[in-house]
Amino acid sequence: MRPLRYSINVTLDGCVDHREGIADQELHRHAAETIARADALIFGRVTYHMMEAAWRRDPSTGGWPDWMESWMVPFAETIDSATKYVVSSTLDSLDWNSEFLRGDLADSVRALKAEPGEGLYVGGVTLPLALADLGLIDEYEFVVHPRVAGHGPTLFAGLSKPLDLKLVDCVEYASGAVAQRYVPR
Repeated sequence: MRPLRYSINVTLDGCVDHREGIADQELHRHAAETIARADALIFGRVTYHMMEAAWRRDPSTGGWPDWMESWMVPFAETIDSATKYVVSSTLDSLDWNSEFLRGDLADSVRALKAEPGEGLYVGGVTLPLALADLGLIDEYEFVVHPRVAGHGPTLFAGLSKPLDLKLVDCVEYASGAVAQRYVPR
């Protein structure tokens, strides 16, 4: 059975706004390594569109956006080439190595987890909240940034019941960010 892993950047005050994290070379390398451990990615519609806008090769030229630094390319290549499953009831079509994950969310994710492989990765805010409530996430990684954002959205806002977790790994980065990995107790 493939484990379902979740990783997110979060500030000290719980903000998970993607614009509030530290975007340096070391953390991009860590994120690429995290995502590379997965056979496929699972995104909701919002995260899918956000990732596609930032990390997809230009379909007409095959190149990367002009704003992208060379040290970001390994992360972009990892995301761009990954198989993606998208949970959405409003989208009609997908491309970018993607297919819909339809039907009952719990059943669909359990079926993916039952397939052989190294693991699955879920990103975003809303979909992971639903998967945590269903008890389907096998590993949580919070990359805690040394910043107080003063706004939301916040991590797991609206969770139906507490998550009891056990710390299994902790790595500090030069930026002061700390990657903390947990498994459910």
